[in-house]
Amino acid sequence: MIVVTGGAGMIGSMIAWHLNTFSNRDDLIIVDRCKHQEQWQNLVKRRYANYLDKDELFSWLANHPKIDAIIHMGAISATTERDFNKLVQDNIRYSQQLWSWCAMNNVPFLYASSAATYGDGENGYQDNKLTDLRPLNSYGYSKYYFDQWALSQIQNKLPSPPKWQGFKFFNVYGPNEYHKERMASVAFHSFNQFKETGTVSLFKSHKEGIDHGMQLRDFVYVKDAASVVTHFFENDAENGIYNVGTGEARSFKDLAINVMINMKKTPHITYIDMPEDLQGKYQYFTEANIEKLRASGFRQPFHSLEDGVRDYVEHYLMQTDPYC
Repeated sequence: MIVVTGGAGMIGSMIAWHLNTFSNRDDLIIVDRCKHQEQWQNLVKRRYANYLDKDELFSWLANHPKIDAIIHMGAISATTERDFNKLVQDNIRYSQQLWSWCAMNNVPFLYASSAATYGDGENGYQDNKLTDLRPLNSYGYSKYYFDQWALSQIQNKLPSPPKWQGFKFFNVYGPNEYHKERMASVAFHSFNQFKETGTVSLFKSHKEGIDHGMQLRDFVYVKDAASVVTHFFENDAENGIYNVGTGEARSFKDLAINVMINMKKTPHITYIDMPEDLQGKYQYFTEANIEKLRASGFRQPFHSLEDGVRDYVEHYLMQTDPYC
């Protein structure tokens, strides 16, 4: 059996899709706590053995020590979360407990980190340089703290899972993000804004030398993110933390224009002021260095922005049933 925490979330449900579709695995234990009233839709097309609330997992594990892996995607993922105590419990303590359980039971542990750990990128985006980073928000710090804790377990020769990898996901977009509301991708919001108003709103730039809409991100299609995780689950690779991105930064303007083009419409963009709670905590450039990922044996090409957006818009957003 494979435990997938956050399995009703965007990346978790797509990992389950990948395991169902390409690995013919349906012995999945989906763990989550669905807070959005429509989030159950992410599970409708999945094949899995059981669903557990996140607080039920450890009692279940006590009676099921023989599992193939824990794929830990569950977390508070909102970059605007202000309750740090909540982040400590959900993003740090829960992850530490799972790590310790995997170490004790000799079970592989694969978990979600985040590119938010890199902060404004002044120290680059290299996954072989994981210290002295300064995240811009408490969510990013919670992920950075756990990364550092995991590395300290290895350095101090403390109990650790036999196989473990962390994944610094860059800007993931694609199907099954409908429950994320404000935290859904710009691709998702662009589609809905344009459908409702005939224009797409993008943030103005508040940084000298960067034009409105030209803030750059490494946009990675969720199907590729799922492929990376399942690659590491199914193959031997060096333990450690890996960037998951395309290695190519693209602008929000490019993304929005591609969404509108694939809606078969003439693009129209309106620039708006950035909310105050994001100013000073906003990344203007991210681009994954994926040399380490490629060296691990992951050779699959990533969707280009054009191809990923086309698949998302045509096969999901414009369909009556948008779920994958």
